[in-house]
Order: sequence, then structure tokens, then C-alpha cells
Amino acid sequence: MSVLRRVLAGLVAVVLAIMASVSIAARLGLRRSTQASAAGPHDRSPIAALTRGQRRVEMGRLVARRAADRGITKARSRLATDETRRRLQADLERREAEDVVGALGEMKGALMKLGQMASYLGEGMPEPMRQALAGLHSDAPPMPSDLALTEIEASLGRPLHELFAEIDGEPIAAASIGQVHRAVTHDGREVAVKVQYPGIADAIASDLDNTERLAMLLGMVYPGLNPDELVEELRARINEELDYVNEAANQQLFADYYAGHPHVWIPAVQDDLSTTNVLTTEFVPGRLFEAVYDESREEKERVAEILYRFVFRSLNRQYVFNGDPHPGNYLLADDGRVAFLDFGLVKHFEEDEVEQFAVLIRAMIDRDPAVFRAAAEKQDVLRPDAPFSDQDIYDWFTAYYELILDDKPITVTTGYSVGLLYQTFDAKTHAILKHTNVPPTFALIQRINLGLFSILGQLGVTANWRAISEELWVWTDAPASTPLGEEEAAWIAAGAGAAG
Repeated sequence: MSVLRRVLAGLVAVVLAIMASVSIAARLGLRRSTQASAAGPHDRSPIAALTRGQRRVEMGRLVARRAADRGITKARSRLATDETRRRLQADLERREAEDVVGALGEMKGALMKLGQMASYLGEGMPEPMRQALAGLHSDAPPMPSDLALTEIEASLGRPLHELFAEIDGEPIAAASIGQVHRAVTHDGREVAVKVQYPGIADAIASDLDNTERLAMLLGMVYPGLNPDELVEELRARINEELDYVNEAANQQLFADYYAGHPHVWIPAVQDDLSTTNVLTTEFVPGRLFEAVYDESREEKERVAEILYRFVFRSLNRQYVFNGDPHPGNYLLADDGRVAFLDFGLVKHFEEDEVEQFAVLIRAMIDRDPAVFRAAAEKQDVLRPDAPFSDQDIYDWFTAYYELILDDKPITVTTGYSVGLLYQTFDAKTHAILKHTNVPPTFALIQRINLGLFSILGQLGVTANWRAISEELWVWTDAPASTPLGEEEAAWIAAGAGAAG
């Protein structure tokens, strides 16, 4: 079995195990677009409200259906011609994609999130499955319009006609724990109203109770991991995601920091129209992020640089990290900016915690294996006395810093992002992995490697990432290295971008 197949098989096995027993909960970002078409109304309540036992039954039925279909196809293929076998396999992949994605879309919550994650990490995945999973970004079945509007009205505590001058019954986006409706306030402002599915919080909370099994599974996937601390960190962040009051505070923190930014748009929160399960924000007219893949090379590189600057400026200067970097949380605004959505999963850092990342970066770019190893052990990223030389340790960790090692343009490829996936999960090939750990401070930062860099790899963009990073690192604070950097520097000079 090839390395790629082994890694993918391992990931699939873990995802299926989690789907069947734990249902890790994390939210798929909801996107708002004037050009996004809503799915049709449904005549039943969301499956998200089912109990944990009922969710297991639904997934058990899915697994049984798929096993039976595969068995029948295998039997029919034994005596078939090569051409017929290829057709049977293609038909099987299509049916499997439709069945799995249909179930995930209805299930909502954790399971839908896992499917969405697989859609942008699944190099080597059959094309029908990849395309179908990608549809979870915006085409998930919504809850019935009457139910959604009733939930909004009940949560805000007033009749809809008193709350809004207009509100569309059909959602403009539907995802893992809620959906979004376009509305107009009585003073004429367009807003996006996000409402949770009834019962989703209770279903997810029930799943999160079983942290012992989750810790065991994480330990199996990531040898050498200290899973207990990491589980508690993830549990805390996921519980925060379910609280729209918390998300509103996070989003407004980013909106205040990036106010007036030339390239970044964080929709402001409408506090008087937001509660624990309804979040109302500015409406962003624009296109789904996937439209960038059809743009020119120059536009792809412009958007990629904006994403990179947003992630690392927020971390290094604002000491916060939006822990869900994926295409479903980005929107190409009509005015040329990139809008960033979904701030439920945000990690707030202390200055000394960000300095921990900086110590490792400086040792890496100074090419000092002994200093790097000592820092990695001190921060519990590497187990003490791992049976490898300082140079071996340094060389293994280099993959995570490859884009910033040298002051020169580097192209991010899918090969690079998939290579990070191998390194993070394939302990059979990467023996050092067994001696590494992900302490709580570093837990969500791994999403950069598996989220942001995956997007950059799919875009195939080139930039001097080191020079851009030196603008954002506090200890270098270098001058602008690109036209976008110059515009951002002017924004800062005008008094914006103060540390939050």
C-alpha cells in the first residue's frame, strides 16, 4: 500500500470511528452570497435534533447500505469485461458519494463538519466523492422556513415585523449547526441572520460527554500525543462555538481591529438582534470563495496573500487565531475585499504564548538544530530524550517552516500541503512523530497546516512568504514587501491595527 493510500485509509478509519462513536463537534462556517442558491424546503425537522443513539442508528444504516452495495458490485465485477468493471466502479463511486453526502447533510453537526473537512484535505479521493463533499459548503438541506423564522422570533423575543422591515423565508446558506437568512432592518441596512437548528446544542453536548473515547482515538491517530489536555482544549473551544453570544464578541473584536482595512472585511455584529442562538451581522454582497479558482494567476495570488496576512497578522499582532481556516468561511466581496466569516472557534493567546511560536521560528530560520530541539522540548512539542540527533529533529520539523526558511519566492503546491498531512498522521513513515506532542497552546495552530496551506496549495500560488512574514512578526517589523503590504502599512500609519 502506498504512503498516500495508507494515510488516507488511516484518516478514513478514524473519521468512521469518530462518526460511529463520538461525533466530534465543530462547526462548518456559514457563507452568505447574493449568488448562492438555497436548497428547497424540507418537510421534516433536522436530523441534528436526534439523540446520540438515533444518530448512531442512522450512521449504522449508512454503513450497512454501503457495504451491501460494494459487495454486490464486487460480485458483478468478477465475470465482467474491463470496460464493464470500470463502469460498475464509476457507478458505485457516484452512488456512494450521493448516499454519504446526503446522510451527512441531513445529520448536521459533527458529521457534516467532518465531511466538509475531508473535501479540502482529501487528495486522492474519488472525484465523485470530492465533488459531492464540496457541496456541503453551501448546499446542505436547510430546516423548513416556518421553523427557522419561528426560532428567530422566539429567540429575539419579538414579532418578526417589529424586528425587521424584510426577512427572506428561504435561507441563503445552510450548514452544520445553523443556517442564514437575509433581512433588512427598519433603518434600511441589509443584514445576515444566522439561526441554530433546534436541538443541535443538546445533541452535540451529549456527544462531547464521551471524552475518554475521544482521547483514546486521538492517541491512536497521533502516537506520542498527550490526549487528555488536548481533548479538554478542544472541548472548551467546541462548547464556545455553540454560544452565539461568544461568537458575536469574537467577531466584533476582529471587526474593530480590522475596521477600514483595505483588503479584509469582518462583518460587524448587530448586538440588539443577536442572542445565544441567533447572530445578526452585516450582509456581505459577493461570491463564494470557490470562484477564485477560475480567476487569473494575479488574482489568485492577491487573494492568497490576503488570507496569509489575515491569519498571521491576527496571530502575531492581535494575539488571536480564528481556528477554522477553510473555504467555507471566506467570501469574495464585490468591492474586492475578502470577507471572513464564522468566529465561533477562536483561540485567544497571551503575549508569552505567541512568543513560544516565535522562539521555534527564530531557531528554525537561524538553522540552529540544538537551540530548536531545546525549545521544542521545553514547550512540550517534542518528548525529552527522543532517540534522534538534533539534526534529525530539525530536519523533520523543517517541513512545517519550509515557506519561511528562505527570503525568496516559493510556490505552494498540493504536494506540499499533502506532505504536511503525511507528516502529521503517518507514523509508519515518520518515526519521529511518535515522540512529538500537541500541547494545548499549539492545538488549533495545526489548523493552519491542514487548512490554510491546503487552500494555498490548491491555488498553486507563489510569493515571498518570508518577506511577508517579517512584516508581521513583532521582532522583525520589516517594511512592506508587496503592494498589498504597502496598502496595509498605510492603514496602520493612519492609526489602525492596534493590538487588541
